[in-house]
Amino acid sequence: MWFSRRRDADHERDPIPLIVALDGFLSAGSSSLIAAAALHTEDGELVHDFDIDSLLDYRARRPPITFRRDHYTDYVAPVLQITRHRDLSGTPYLLLAGPEPDFGWESFADEVIDVVGELGVPLTVFLGGVPMGVPHTRPPLLTMHATRPELVDRKNFWNAEVTVPASAQSVLEYRMGQQGLDAIGYVVHVPHYLTGIEYPTAALALLEAVALRLGLDLDLEELRARQPDAISEIEQQIAEQGGEEVLAGLEQQYDIFSRGAAESLLADDANLPTGDELASQLEQFLARQRKDDQG
Repeated sequence: MWFSRRRDADHERDPIPLIVALDGFLSAGSSSLIAAAALHTEDGELVHDFDIDSLLDYRARRPPITFRRDHYTDYVAPVLQITRHRDLSGTPYLLLAGPEPDFGWESFADEVIDVVGELGVPLTVFLGGVPMGVPHTRPPLLTMHATRPELVDRKNFWNAEVTVPASAQSVLEYRMGQQGLDAIGYVVHVPHYLTGIEYPTAALALLEAVALRLGLDLDLEELRARQPDAISEIEQQIAEQGGEEVLAGLEQQYDIFSRGAAESLLADDANLPTGDELASQLEQFLARQRKDDQG
């Protein structure tokens, strides 16, 4: 582990923002996982280490371990930590990253809030990704949320009330709001058919949003360089499986919605399949392709 375990008193007094990017329920397209990796720096310092054994269901998310001839080696133990980093210009920020807790959500929220209070964190920024009936051929949509209306500084493209399954991350933000702490969140809408694979475009949208909000100078060139190959592979699989017509339907829905002609990403057109139906077809196309490749 390359983190030092120094908790400098001066660091604790600095008003440094906290970025939260957990690998779990809100990580469609591995968006938060890729974003967290991009935010990690080699000279990062450990600020707070959570007791992962009390929070993680190892049987549901088994860590990798290598068996070499006659013994086990190279066990990659999971960690959930708050670390301190600096951007290219030397501006500091804190990062809470690792697997989303499976257990003890309330105690986890209490622990994070204690650290936020101890360090005087002025703003916590949550990053996440959710599946949506959108095409990869259009700019990613972001939904913003916050513990106070005044903190929302960008217009959301859809205005609706929906009950969704909670996550450790959403509960943490909710509890922070109850405590009067400032927190905001950016959720990128990831195409349904790309939910289970790495989609760097989604992570890049999150990182650009947080960099703009916090005034950070982040090194995103490597991530941008990964996009063309990822997009090329996606489009190749869609073409090989005859998914162009389905993709065109998603594009039509997106364009109608972006013009304000629909209340949601499911346009009101009897001749147009729903976003879920279109996404399901593309998922089947890509799943068959991946199965053929593995065979």
